[in-house]
Amino acid sequence: MDISPTAVDLAASHDARPGSEPAWRCADITTGDLTALPDPAYAVITCRLVYRWMDDKGAFLSRVRHLLAPGGIFWVVTEIAGRREDTDPLHSLGISPAETELLTSGWFSVQTADLDVLRCFALRP
Repeated sequence: MDISPTAVDLAASHDARPGSEPAWRCADITTGDLTALPDPAYAVITCRLVYRWMDDKGAFLSRVRHLLAPGGIFWVVTEIAGRREDTDPLHSLGISPAETELLTSGWFSVQTADLDVLRCFALRP
């Protein structure tokens, strides 16, 4: 599932087994109607360089938790604010310590890895 029709079409075009699993869907996890999806549905949910832009991070995280299958993982890659040089105009781009706390609270397991200005989070319910 991706919000981008182009990304979904591209992924489906590389599927070695057309007509079989996985099912490729275009949907917005933040606002879309997810009632047609199995509950819980996904072993892995990724969020690459978009978490910072989520308006209602708490609601988004609730939806992710609802969609994760038992033993699933939520993989987040996001920039951390303040990691760039002070003179860089993008210095404040990224998530704040409070947003990091919101992201990581309530998970059974939280693992992180830093990659320059980015941090990767592996979160398990």
